[in-house]
Parts: sequence; C-alpha cells; structure tokens
Amino acid sequence: MTDHTEEKSLLEHPLRRSFLGMSSAALAVAFAGCAANAQEKKSTEKAERDHSSSDPGQENKALLEENPNSNTPPPTDHGDVGPVWYSFDLAKKRVEEGGWTHEVTQRVLPSSKDIAGVNMRLTAGSYRELHWHTADEWAYVLYGHARVTVMNPDGTMFIGDVSEGDLWIFPAGYPHSIQGLGPDGTEFLLVFNQGMFSEDGTFLLSEWLQHVPDEVLSKNTGLDRKTLDQMPRAPLYIFPGNLPNSLAQDKAEIGGEQVASKHQYTFRLTAMEPTKATKAGEVRIVDSRNFPVSKHIAAALVRVKPGGMRELHWHSIASEWQFYIAGKGRMTVFFPVDNARTMDFNANDVGYVPSNSPHYIENTGDTDLVFLEMFAADEFIDVSLNQWLRRLPCGMVKDHLNFDKAALHRIPAEKCEVL
Repeated sequence: MTDHTEEKSLLEHPLRRSFLGMSSAALAVAFAGCAANAQEKKSTEKAERDHSSSDPGQENKALLEENPNSNTPPPTDHGDVGPVWYSFDLAKKRVEEGGWTHEVTQRVLPSSKDIAGVNMRLTAGSYRELHWHTADEWAYVLYGHARVTVMNPDGTMFIGDVSEGDLWIFPAGYPHSIQGLGPDGTEFLLVFNQGMFSEDGTFLLSEWLQHVPDEVLSKNTGLDRKTLDQMPRAPLYIFPGNLPNSLAQDKAEIGGEQVASKHQYTFRLTAMEPTKATKAGEVRIVDSRNFPVSKHIAAALVRVKPGGMRELHWHSIASEWQFYIAGKGRMTVFFPVDNARTMDFNANDVGYVPSNSPHYIENTGDTDLVFLEMFAADEFIDVSLNQWLRRLPCGMVKDHLNFDKAALHRIPAEKCEVL
C-alpha cells in the first residue's frame, strides 16, 4: 500500500482517525483497554442473563422486536463498523399522480459511497417520463409488468416488456422510459453506481425543453409555435397515460428490425437456472459474463431456506449493497481493528458491507429469506472461508486454529454459497 492510499484509508474510517489523533497517554489507555477486551465476551454473556440488560424506562417495542440483535447484540460484537442498515420504510415518498418513488442514498447510509437505490411504483399506463442519468441504471422488477425503451447513441432502439423477477440496464447517458402495464402496473428497485445519486436529479425531457427558446426548438424540430405551445410547462416526472399497443405493434411502428438495437437490455433473472443450489437455498448470479450490457453493476439473487445461511465470505473487489425482498435475517459484519456489528433485516431493508469485510447472512425466520447482493463492478466475485481453510495444508490450519485433521475434513471442501 502506498503512503497516499494508507493515508486515505485511515482518513475514511472514523475509528482510525480517532486513533491517529490520540496522545501517547491516550494510546496507553487504549492498548490497556484492548487487553481488557479479552474478558469482555464473558462479561457480556453474563450480563445478558442477569438484570444488567433490563430497561425499566421507555422503549419502542415494535422497533426492538424487528431489530433484537441491534438493541442487545451478541457478545461477539465490538466497536463500530459504521452504518450497515437502513430501510426504505424510513425514506420519504415522492407521490405523483400515477405512482411514487423513494430512495436510499449515501445521504442516509453514509457508508455506501458507490451505490444508491430507488424503489418506484407506476400504476397501469403511467410513465416514468423520458429521461437519462449520469449513472448506470440497473433494475429488478418486484411486482407486475412494465414496458421499457432505451435508445443507443447510433439511433437504434430497444423496446421490451418485463415482469416480476426480470432485470433491465440503462447505461449512463442513454435516453429511456418506463411504463406500467396491465393489470396493475409495476413496482421495481433501481440501483445506480453512484452513492450520492438522487432520482430527483435526472435529466427530464420536459424540464430541459422548458429552458430552450421557442425559436430554437422550432428551428431544431421543424414544429410551429402553435404545436410547441402544447408542451407541458412543468416537469412530468411520473404521470398517468394510456396503456400501449402490443409490443409487436410498437416495434413495427418505429421501424421494425431496421432500427432494432443489437444489444439486449433486459434479462430474465428468476427464469435462469441457479448458479449454485443446495438443500439450504440457491443463488443466481448476473454480471457482464451472462448479461454483457451490465458492465458496471454485478448482482446475485439469494434465497435461503429457514435455518440456513449465506456462508461466511467476503468480496474482494467492491462493497456490497443489499436489498431484502422477503423473510427475516441477520448479518454480522467484521472490520479491522476488532470491530463487529450484527443487525437484523426484514423486507424493504437495505444492508451494506464494506469491500473485503467478512460477513454472513442467516435466515432467522420461518419462511424463505430472499435478498439481492449488488456491486459497482463488472463481475461478481466472492471468497469463501470454508474453501480457503480446505485449500490450506492441515498443519498450517492446526497451527492457526488448533483444528486437527479430522475436524478440518468436516468443513465443506467447496464453496457452498448457501449452507
């Protein structure tokens, strides 16, 4: 690591900044505290079983029931890894005629510098108006049906229909639209490869044209002033419309195969065979290797059966941004030096794991836990603890962990993903 990189890493983590600012006396106290931490787990375990954990005062019991591991963490938790949880149910909705939207960005989840998420609903016939972004838009359809369009810079067009479990990708700067279809429109998750991205900061066609002089618009489009006067005088953003023609009719109307995009911008994620399946669940991975246009966002759709878990692992090339679709789970994230945090997750929650930080996700409910893992990267890469241990010489593992050969061979030899 270069001096500059090390300095940046130290500055970005608040615990390290505090550590750098300590006096020599304070450092001595801190190191003494590290020694005392050896007894902390035992002390915490005892406290959780006696009167120490009682709270005779005010409590938000509904919130505590949803997040028991945050309020009373396991004794293995220590220090602070920074925020790893937020929920769309805490985010303010922008409601328009035709649907709504709300977002989780770096503003409310400060740790997430590479990814922001938007949850949006469009009723049948309603549009997210013609627009484009400074970031790539990756989407997962949570409910219903939609029609999407995107134009390539060469003028060719993609038009496609998507349903629950499907994806789309719109590269940065490519103009596109989304329209809810029958019978009840759609709801979807949007993911952008910029932490501070805001859906309110997009390039809207209606807003742009308000700032172009009429004579310039007329010269550019060939339309007369009377026609231009019919344009909306306020941004549309989300607005109701009529249900479209059939997909085949729309494709034919714009020129058919002559103007059809050679790139496929939608993907049937839940229709694909699982990348890995076990008795405990399954994982479907989508990235640039099987969805070539998705060059900056990689993802996995994970399903964990009750009692199962996403195995202990980490990701070496990017931080992980999670969206929980169904079920109930918990995750512990470790970050050096000596920091660990456990949080509970429910449907509509967002999780975050810093790059290279080991973690697991365990199903703590009685139904399947379903969630998305997303990365600002072109490929999905993870590293398995079990696989690493089984690839090492037995003597090396014994020296480190005191596992004998027989114990070591009980560890799964291959990456399980879900176990």
